[in-house]
Amino acid sequence: MSQVAYLPVGKREQTKVQNRQAILDAAREVFGELGYDASTVRDIIRRTGLAAGTFYNYYRSKEEVFAALADDGARRFAPILKGLRTKGGAFEEFVREAIVAYFEFMADEHVSWVARRPAGEAHPHIQGETPEMAAVFAEVKDAIEDAIAQGKGPAADSEYMAAACIGIAREVGEKMLTRRPIDVAAAADFAAAMILGGVKGLPAGGGA
Repeated sequence: MSQVAYLPVGKREQTKVQNRQAILDAAREVFGELGYDASTVRDIIRRTGLAAGTFYNYYRSKEEVFAALADDGARRFAPILKGLRTKGGAFEEFVREAIVAYFEFMADEHVSWVARRPAGEAHPHIQGETPEMAAVFAEVKDAIEDAIAQGKGPAADSEYMAAACIGIAREVGEKMLTRRPIDVAAAADFAAAMILGGVKGLPAGGGA
């Protein structure tokens, strides 16, 4: 009776986890460097060092990889934001703390990208939106709408307000990552002042 060589179940599962993580790490870097639209599956595969067939065992497209990264980003950031949302307090305090939390998240991701790169190789400027940014901003938008619904924020158009907050935080955060040293506090102070200063100028009773 012939024997079929196989990996122990534990080893197989470990290999699957490692391969999946290698793909996600590579995609995170590729999307960050090239931008999502310009990136291809071939770019991701080339960065992993895995065979093309191995990649397609886990994901069928870059859209699926992006979705997996977005889920990962939301999973890691959601508990942070949830902690802020359960604290209560003034709307202005929540906005600033949410921005600080998001900028710290961005900075940590940036540092981890740099740490994974070969020694001496410069980390390129991040272009476009990374999956983590998309996931985090979705969480922030929901949190802002909840705060407004609870009467902690101005009775303004929640969609417009969320879009304005997201836009300011995104642009300031991306610029923050290009500076040395990365100064989360200064960036958060600026973004919060811009957002809250704009909130004061909103007409009352304009909720949608």
